[in-house]
Amino acid sequence: MKVQQISLIENNWFEQIESIHIDANLFLLFISPDFNLKDDVLLSLNLKYPKSTIIGCSTAGEISDVTVKDKTISLTAIQLEKTTLKKVSFQIKDMNCSYKAGEEIANKLNDNDLKHVIVLSDGLNINGADLVSGLKSKIPHVSITGGLAADGSAFNKTFVINDGKIVDKTIVGLGFYGDDLKVGYSSKGGWDSFGIERLVTKSNKNVLYELDGMPALEIYKSFLGEYANDLPSSGLLFPLSMRNSKNTTPLVRTILAINEEDQSLTFAGNIPQDSYVRLMKANIDRLISGAEDSAISANKNLKETSELAILISCVGRRLVLKQLVEEEVEVVRDVIGDKPCITGFYSYGEIAPFGEFSPCELHNQTMTITTLSEC
Repeated sequence: MKVQQISLIENNWFEQIESIHIDANLFLLFISPDFNLKDDVLLSLNLKYPKSTIIGCSTAGEISDVTVKDKTISLTAIQLEKTTLKKVSFQIKDMNCSYKAGEEIANKLNDNDLKHVIVLSDGLNINGADLVSGLKSKIPHVSITGGLAADGSAFNKTFVINDGKIVDKTIVGLGFYGDDLKVGYSSKGGWDSFGIERLVTKSNKNVLYELDGMPALEIYKSFLGEYANDLPSSGLLFPLSMRNSKNTTPLVRTILAINEEDQSLTFAGNIPQDSYVRLMKANIDRLISGAEDSAISANKNLKETSELAILISCVGRRLVLKQLVEEEVEVVRDVIGDKPCITGFYSYGEIAPFGEFSPCELHNQTMTITTLSEC
């Protein structure tokens, strides 16, 4: 496995692509919505590498090595020497087909030697939790990682790269096949819970209506104070910790929208009725420590052998960390060492297990890391 990582900027992207010196059969492109020449970049790659698989998505910030940038493309060229690939896609009609999308993608990729799946999805027209459930229903013993495309903090329009083209309302699944691929993965947060835990008394999938029998939006606003005036965007700073039972690891859920009329909150993932939630707030030191913990967990089996680390972190973390955002990438580099190339993006949702023996979940507000190498 050979990897070359490049950060493309608008005024010399062509020269940067010309500098690729490996026979790449896979390209990962994490693209700023504000990169004006993205169609030109894709046309150039398609012409130069007509047999290569090209996938990617829009971002809320591009990760390239230990830097976090805007208005760039984080391009990773990968030459897999022993591992085979298969790419499939699903066109989304609306959120109600999210589970079916997961099932269909998994069915198309499923095979005896399927080792790992990377999923990149539209970030706004999908129920990420249902997508993950559909995937797990058909390939329960295969590791899955990925994320939901982003659009800065605008929540307006996202896109993915499929067949080397920019498309919306689409999910792309990429299967890796063969025993020579070594994969590590982890997802950790670092947010602090506060306030009392409340029972979800009325919800429908990812829409929360009532907590302890009271309007959810009213309760949520009472905790936010002046931040309530900036909803839903300020909700990125105050996610919810959710658990289905006392024995389950809590998941983090981020607000996507509010409805004043019915006093509801819409989240990026499901909030099941009879689950328990608590409000969360940021602790900068703990967010950075969470990224470090994720790197330690993802790297523990590969040690210094990984060639590539794909980092998918949440837009909410970037808004909180601000000018310190690169520190969460730098601590990952400190853990995984100098050898692996680092790429990634800031997302609207992260897909990964918590660790090696956990099932895949949709996360919000986490740093998710996937490490890849061939033996």
